[in-house]
Amino acid sequence: MIDLGKYAGAVLGAYGVSLALLAGLIWQTLAANRCARRNLERQEKNG
Repeated sequence: MIDLGKYAGAVLGAYGVSLALLAGLIWQTLAANRCARRNLERQEKNG
C-alpha cells in the first residue's frame, strides 16, 4: 500500500465516504428505476 504518512486517516476516510456516497447513488438510481418501471407497467395495463 502507498505510504500516506500522517494524513493516512484523512485520505482513507475520504475514500471511504466517497465510495459510500457512490454506492448510495447507485442504489437510489436502481430503486427509482424499479419504481418507474412498475408505474409504467401499471399505467400500460390500466390503459
